[in-house]
Amino acid sequence: MDSLPGLFELPAAHSAAAWDEAELRALDLLAHDPLALVAPDWAPTLEAQSATLRRLGRMLRAEYDAGTGFLPPPTKVLRALTTPLAGVKVLLVGQDPYPTPGHSVGLAFAVDRRTRPLPRSLNNIYKELQTDLGIAPATHGDLSAWAGQGVLLLNRVLTVAPGATGSHRRRGWEEVTEAVITALAGRDRPLVSVLWGRDAQRLAPLLAGTAVIESAHPSPLSASRGFFGSRPFSRVNEQLAAQGAPPIDWALPAV
Repeated sequence: MDSLPGLFELPAAHSAAAWDEAELRALDLLAHDPLALVAPDWAPTLEAQSATLRRLGRMLRAEYDAGTGFLPPPTKVLRALTTPLAGVKVLLVGQDPYPTPGHSVGLAFAVDRRTRPLPRSLNNIYKELQTDLGIAPATHGDLSAWAGQGVLLLNRVLTVAPGATGSHRRRGWEEVTEAVITALAGRDRPLVSVLWGRDAQRLAPLLAGTAVIESAHPSPLSASRGFFGSRPFSRVNEQLAAQGAPPIDWALPAV
């Protein structure tokens, strides 16, 4: 994900100091009953990861208590998994959340609807969407309309310290998200996975036997080396049609 400091505006209202009772309750659930925060049909699949999830929740509580904080806020840490397991048709893998306060929303590549300017990777995604399907770029970064159609926007790591890209890698999130991906691949349901960049492509063995679309990452550092022109959106819909599933409407509603 994009991580340059100062790249975006900083909505101060999203700081940990401003968390309301709902956020604090979610913080407590992350440490004690994290599966209460996911769609019910994910709970049996993730039961084997419950100890890891609780440990991660305690880690987040400790960072909050120490004043370090973390992103996204507690109610959004497991947001991707509020999309029911049975409803997932497309897996789109990101890396870790945006490290700028106010921008991480729990969905890979998405940002808060008010964020301006948009992250450069997301701008590149929109450029490729226009080239691929003729859909004009959205003026916001809210991708919840995709999630509502069964696109699982899953970051590999689900939290980050403010201003510190990759700070929560190798803490245990990778075990959780690998379990999620393994469960998706093991279902007898339509699935197309989109793996952008080498980090995501390391997950390909977990998806053996399912439809996988790979290319370079949309980051400005790599987009011109294979992301642009890769037509991932039309290819996803072609693969879904081949599996008897309806296509994704990739157009995003206006603000």
